[in-house]
Amino acid sequence: MGRRPVSRRRPLDAQGEPEVRAAGGVIVDSDSEPPLLAVVHRPRYDDWSLPKGKLEPGEGWEHAALREVWEETGLRCELVRELEPTSYEDRRGRSKLVRWWTMLPLGGQFAPNDEVDQLRWLPLAEAERVLTHGSDRDLARAALA
Repeated sequence: MGRRPVSRRRPLDAQGEPEVRAAGGVIVDSDSEPPLLAVVHRPRYDDWSLPKGKLEPGEGWEHAALREVWEETGLRCELVRELEPTSYEDRRGRSKLVRWWTMLPLGGQFAPNDEVDQLRWLPLAEAERVLTHGSDRDLARAALA
């Protein structure tokens, strides 16, 4: 399972670094047939997306991905493989780089919170219809490739 391109856009600051660094996960329940993907609803943006969030100062990428997924979904996960990163300009005009991993859930339970009010487990075809952003749909496909 190799890395697959998701986004070729790479906005950077004047020093060639992203202004915002974030990490997230494509959580796959591979025990289901077909496999199910966790998608989350963010009321602040009224969108359906994949769980992710900003790195804390001094935090590593992988730790941030696992922490953000746990904070948003209540699920403890393990990293399986890294996917292609996505880069874009956020709503505030800052360059943002997000590194992604395919993850397997190990346990935990979702509880609605300020950032995420719903979590759904969906097969790929339904996840592709529900996810708001094309880059998230690309990541969902790449996670199952």
